[in-house]
Amino acid sequence: MKIIRAIKYLFLILVAIALTILALANRGPVTLTLLPQELALWSGVDVAIELPLFLVILGGVVTGVLVGFVWEWLREHRYRTAARTNQREAQKLEREVQSLKGRQNEGRDEILALVEDSGTAR
Repeated sequence: MKIIRAIKYLFLILVAIALTILALANRGPVTLTLLPQELALWSGVDVAIELPLFLVILGGVVTGVLVGFVWEWLREHRYRTAARTNQREAQKLEREVQSLKGRQNEGRDEILALVEDSGTAR
């Protein structure tokens, strides 16, 4: 377990170093515009912001990861729903089995019923 944890921390440190080097190498400012120049003139909306290039790169990566997580969460919705349904059905069947065992052992000695139940479980 300690080796896996050490490998995980080593990987995170390497990623942090790589991101720091990326940020230092791409500090130059870039201008991000909401719309192309012609469309901005036509619509009257000319929104632009100046940011360091590394923020644009990291922002794109973070946005991509978030979109991927949401997409995957939505895609797996049917599997989560099926798992919940199966879990409820299993719990219902377990309760039914316990109820039937209780009826089967009705009026019998509790100790003998436990011993016989444990013998049939094998």
